[in-house]
Order: sequence, then structure tokens, then C-alpha cells
Amino acid sequence: MAILLLALSLFPVVFLLIYIYRQDKYEKEPIGLLTLAFFGGMMCIPIDLFLVSAIRMFVYSETAFFSAFIEAGFCEELCKFVMLFLIIWWNKNFNEYMDGIVYATFVGLGFACVENVLYVLGAGSESFGTGISTGIVRALLSVPGHFLFAVIMGYFFSMAKFSEKGKLGYLMAGLFGAMLAHGLFDWLLMIEDSLHPIFGLVLFALFIWGDIKLWKIGVKYIRRHQENSQFKDDTPQNPNTSFPYSNEPEYKHIDWNAGNK
Repeated sequence: MAILLLALSLFPVVFLLIYIYRQDKYEKEPIGLLTLAFFGGMMCIPIDLFLVSAIRMFVYSETAFFSAFIEAGFCEELCKFVMLFLIIWWNKNFNEYMDGIVYATFVGLGFACVENVLYVLGAGSESFGTGISTGIVRALLSVPGHFLFAVIMGYFFSMAKFSEKGKLGYLMAGLFGAMLAHGLFDWLLMIEDSLHPIFGLVLFALFIWGDIKLWKIGVKYIRRHQENSQFKDDTPQNPNTSFPYSNEPEYKHIDWNAGNK
């Protein structure tokens, strides 16, 4: 039974790892570095637990807001962001836009892998049925959630890497964008359980709408960085698409050799 629960907890992680690897169409990343990013994400778990414990020494609340935005959104995404930065920012293989998304998702899914195994096997210790239902729900929601938060982070991480101006702004957009998405994701799930069934149903419907919207954003970001790969057709791309919060073209002034610096 434990083997089945373990397989169920690992399946969505493996599926999404394969998915994002296949989306890196024009220059595959080294397996060794991807493995390092994945295990780096796994190592974020004890760091996250330490950070949460440290925060609780000074501030603690049992509210859904605190759990969702501080313990989950802030702590988890901060750990992933720092790990991502340390592993690839100065690495020569970080040499095109899609790389930021790929490495960010490997870090995020490394974190999600450990978390998912702990939750599913923990639920399975109560009963096999509870473990199965927990595994199915998390395969549809929680693991893809970590994937999509990482896509947001990785998208802006690449923008920061290859932009001459506004690097800090892009980095903060990636970090706080992932934090906000993660916090809202968890908060909507947590708060609807404590409300009247009618209001809970409304919030759950809002959550489903937001989840679909998050997928649309994630797919858009992936396609945008795919289309602007310097390795597409062996020529650098220079589209006229604009970043929604800037008056300058997104891919203007690209330093393709930045990964070697």
C-alpha cells in the first residue's frame, strides 16, 4: 500500500518535470544541472521549516491569512528564490530566456516532491483511502500550483538576467509575484472551509477560476520565452512585444553572453 501511495505522490512531479523539459525546445539544459536544481528544491524544505520556526518565535497567528501568505507564500517562495539564484544566476548554461523558467520549475518541483510525499504518506497512515484521496487532490491542485508559481518566478528571473535596466525590479516581480500567487492559492482553499457552505462554495468557485487563470498566465509565459529563444532557427529573435508594465520592448538590449559573466 505504501508503494502505491508513494507512486501516486511522485507521479504529478515526474509528469510536470517531463512536461517542462519538453517545452525547452531549442537548447536542452544539462541533466546534471537540472538534477542539482531539483535537489536544491528538496533542500529548501528544512530551510523553510527553520525559517517558519524563527518567524513563529516573534510573530504567530493561527489565521488562514498567516498560514497562507506568511508560512507558505513568503517562506516557501523565498527559499526557492534564493536557491534558484545561487544555483544558476552565474552559471554559463543560463544563456536564454526559457532557462529561467526551466530551472525555477525544477527547484519548485523538488520542493513539491518532498512536501507531497510527506502529505500523502502521512494521510495514508490514517487510512489507505485517505491517502489516495489526498494524493489525487494534491496531484490536481498543490503540485501544479508549485509548478505555476515557479513559472512566474522563472519568467521574471530571466527578464532580470538579460535586461540592461530594471534588473532588481524584475527580480522582485518574480519573487513577490510567486509569493502573492501562492498566498492567494492557499488562502482561498483554507478560508472556504471555515465559512458557511454557500459562501464556501462561492470562494471555491473563485479559486477554480483563479487556478484556470493561473494556468493561462503560465502557458503564456512559457510560450513567450519559447518564441524568443536565441536558438530558434539559429538566429536571435527580436519581437516587438512589450512588457505590460514597461514602455520599452521586452527583449530590447539583450546580452546573450550574460550567462558567461
